[in-house]
Amino acid sequence: MDFDQADALNQAIRLLSLRHRARTATLLAPLGLHPGQEALLLELARTGPMIQAQLSEALGCEPPSVTLMTRKLEASGHIRRGPAPSDKRASIVELTDSGRALTDQVKQLWCALAEETVAGLPAETVAELPALLNTLTGNVDTRRLRHPRG
Repeated sequence: MDFDQADALNQAIRLLSLRHRARTATLLAPLGLHPGQEALLLELARTGPMIQAQLSEALGCEPPSVTLMTRKLEASGHIRRGPAPSDKRASIVELTDSGRALTDQVKQLWCALAEETVAGLPAETVAELPALLNTLTGNVDTRRLRHPRG
């Protein structure tokens, strides 16, 4: 790949990421949420209660970031944290009724954002996007074990 092609690709990915996050922030603000908190709520809605360390791994976030998000969401009454039955040092996180209601609103917002993001693309392209984007994410995931290319 030559520099011009690499530059165009990297710039497009960077701008999409920045603008998607900014748009997410704008849409979440009326709900009293900040980017990242919606992902935590959606993960708990999808999986049920989780140990905070597992939540960190599922979200691809550093544990201190998840700790901060859980503290804020707990203070606003959307989640509750308590000691894990199997390990009193670990915290288990779960949605409250308020969190479940908020998650329903986040799901609606998430659908609207996705539709806005892919507007104008053919349905076949939209169907392929999650797999393509997941491949790109895997290619740059610094957490995975890298093998030298031979």
